[in-house]
Formats: sequence, C-alpha cells, structure tokens
Amino acid sequence: MKMTKDVLVSISGKHIDIMDDPLQGYERGDDAIEVVTPASYYCKNGKHYIIYDEVLEGMAGTIKNKIKITGTDSIEIMKSGASSSHMIFERNRKNQTYYRTPYGQMLIGVNTKNMEVSVDDDRINVELDYELDVNHEPLADCKIRMDIMSKENPDFTVLS
Repeated sequence: MKMTKDVLVSISGKHIDIMDDPLQGYERGDDAIEVVTPASYYCKNGKHYIIYDEVLEGMAGTIKNKIKITGTDSIEIMKSGASSSHMIFERNRKNQTYYRTPYGQMLIGVNTKNMEVSVDDDRINVELDYELDVNHEPLADCKIRMDIMSKENPDFTVLS
C-alpha cells in the first residue's frame, strides 16, 4: 500500500518548563497538547511534505503548516498566517529562527537532542526531543511526536 494524498496527522507535544523545581514539588509548565487533523501529503525528490491548516482558538484566521521531512536527519516545520516561523530540527544541532506573532517577534532556538523518523508505505512516525530557548534564554525541554497516516491505512479513524 502506498501513502495517499489524504492523510491524518496526529501531533502531540510536551513542554517541560526548566524553571520547575521538582524538589519543591512544584511544576509550572508541563503543557501537553495533541492535535489530530486531516492533511495533504506528497513526496517530491525523496522529501516528504505534509500540509494542514491550524485553527486558532479565540482568534480569527488560521495558520498554514507545512512539515518537510528529509531523510532521518532533518525536519522543518513552517508556519504562516496569524503566526509564522520556520523551525529546523537537525540531529545534534542548534538552529535559530524568528517566531512572529500578532504581539511581536521572538528569537527561538531549537537544539535537537534526539530525532527518530520511520517511514513505511502508508505511515510516517516522527519523534523529536529538543531544548527550546527564547532570546537566548533557556525555556523548556520539549518533545514532539507525529504520526502521519494514509487514509487507506486500516488503522485510520477520525474521531467525532
């Protein structure tokens, strides 16, 4: 079976605020999020592209997202719209980008600690572990998990 143009993307992320003090039993930011959304998929020159729109809660407009997976060593997440950024994740490398929001822009640094990419005929799994800093100040340790599945995959279901 081959990956179809129509896919379902499940993205879960977790940010663990480095300001937490586990010895005091206090955790400010253990923000876990999960998004499941339909997306479009295509493969060009051996690179995998996943495109989807993100609806913002409490705000007008959407954010267009494009994920580009190059082999097992590079993942790019490009956002445009109400917020925009171009985050590049490369194994054991730190990359910086500007993250633009309606409230201004910040310099974001992502230091990729671990990256696992597995590509099957009708499914792509990605695991990213990285350190996030804003304006050169360490902010959080983050994890992103992505499951991109062809709608032809027997496991494909849309929860209503």
